[in-house]
Amino acid sequence: MTSPGAVEGIGGPRYTSAMAIGQAELLRRLDELGIAHTTFEHPPVYTVEEAERHTGHLAGGHCKNLFLKDRKGGLWLLVCLKERRIDINRLAKVLGCARLSFGRAELLEEVLGVAPGGVTPFALGNDRERRVQPLLDRAMLGWERLNYHPLTNAATTTIAAADLPRFIEACGHTPRILDLDATGIATG
Repeated sequence: MTSPGAVEGIGGPRYTSAMAIGQAELLRRLDELGIAHTTFEHPPVYTVEEAERHTGHLAGGHCKNLFLKDRKGGLWLLVCLKERRIDINRLAKVLGCARLSFGRAELLEEVLGVAPGGVTPFALGNDRERRVQPLLDRAMLGWERLNYHPLTNAATTTIAAADLPRFIEACGHTPRILDLDATGIATG
């Protein structure tokens, strides 16, 4: 059985709701997909440094998310370990796209349904038109557990690393896994 706004797809429901989902709907979707999760509430955070003060005690890899736009309008969501320093010029070359820059707050809210500070791979569930190409850090996926905001920057949700690509695929996206070290995209 699928929830309102969901249609049955390979490997479970794919979500096509016309409205952006929130934290409660996201957690319900994780349950429907059989993805174990734990959520820790904390004050709103806007930077990796702020998040560290409230979530540093949580087990697993702590991550950051970069919402990027290329010169031709292509959209990308790079999900990587929080300590990574990203060379976005090198990333653009590896992706074969025109110059990358950070996407505007209005575009982030329009496409992923979240405000700055709440960027997360879970927001791909709001990308009904599949405009965003998810990019995942291979090193990040080597962790047993990973931590992300559950569509709000006032909480952190932990899932198994193996479940992240499965969630993204259930949202109708095909994640691209990048070796950020071998390509020279990241340091740290």
